[in-house]
Amino acid sequence: MGIYLSTPKTEKFSADGESERLRYGLSSMQGWRATMEDAHAAYTDLDDSTSFFGVYDGHGGKVVAKFCAKFLHQEVLKSEAYVTGDIGTSLQKSFLRMDEMMRGQRGWRELSILGDKINKITGMIEGLIWSPRSSDGIQVDDWAFEEGPHSDFAGPTSGSTACVAVIRNNQLVVANAGDSRCVISRKGQAYNLSRDHKPDLEIEKERILKAGGFIHAGRVNGSLNLARAIGDMEFKQNKFLPAEKQILTSNPDINTVELCDEDEFVVLACDGIWDCMSSQQLVDFIHEQLHSETKLSVVCERVLDRCLAPSTAVGEGCDNMTMILVQFKRPAQSSASTEEQSSSNGQAEPETQLERSES
Repeated sequence: MGIYLSTPKTEKFSADGESERLRYGLSSMQGWRATMEDAHAAYTDLDDSTSFFGVYDGHGGKVVAKFCAKFLHQEVLKSEAYVTGDIGTSLQKSFLRMDEMMRGQRGWRELSILGDKINKITGMIEGLIWSPRSSDGIQVDDWAFEEGPHSDFAGPTSGSTACVAVIRNNQLVVANAGDSRCVISRKGQAYNLSRDHKPDLEIEKERILKAGGFIHAGRVNGSLNLARAIGDMEFKQNKFLPAEKQILTSNPDINTVELCDEDEFVVLACDGIWDCMSSQQLVDFIHEQLHSETKLSVVCERVLDRCLAPSTAVGEGCDNMTMILVQFKRPAQSSASTEEQSSSNGQAEPETQLERSES
């Protein structure tokens, strides 16, 4: 549930950007929550031919979401798989790498810097003292070699979802861990390109139980209503299991889509949006707005305002909200069929069919 304010904070952080192939708008709002725990990343030029967009919905604090927004795309770029053109593998390795990076002295320090003011100062001071340096005194940026008073730090107890879309030429690769969601509009039809990782999904339930966890009232070990997330290290303590088989895992589903002329836009948003609107409802609303509004961040702002609850008694519409809208400037020049090929989710399906299969 979380702690609510007496009146919502409706001030928004919004931004727009574009490249030769696409343009985007984004907006985020704290809403009724006492703190803002969402973060995001938007880079039209991750490299000369690639764009990167990510939504991170934190829980138990903001630091893991902010850590992902700062570092996840950097790890994608560093990956050997990315250099060879395997975007899906680079994303999977980068999601798992986030948990590794948040452990130890360097992890503690970076999380502290991203946290409240007191921890930020402490983290900066420890960085000056304990950060490794080369023989000529230049600070070395390498997680593996930093030691200090928090070298045995097991990682954060808070966590974050991560939903990322990488666009290169006519290829769209979506990576998701958690219940943020990516949706594409194709000829006005909403297609889910990610799956909400809830504990009651059979594949999630099986992993949770095999790892020694349990599900109570729809929550992992009675506390977390997600089956996958970055962080939350208390659920990842089984030393006999690999990261992807822990009670909670940051291992993402990867979905690869060949874009076609009928693709109009992609939406990434946290569950603060999806709790209030279905994928098709959101796609329909965006199409309506685009008839009269050209600035995409304004369209996102209108979605946030529409989803905001009139009071906390309602339930839905009281969460932090973040949304990124990516519109293709011109039809993707591709002869590919309209079928999506997935490495883990299976083919993307119309949102209405997904809803029917879950009922």
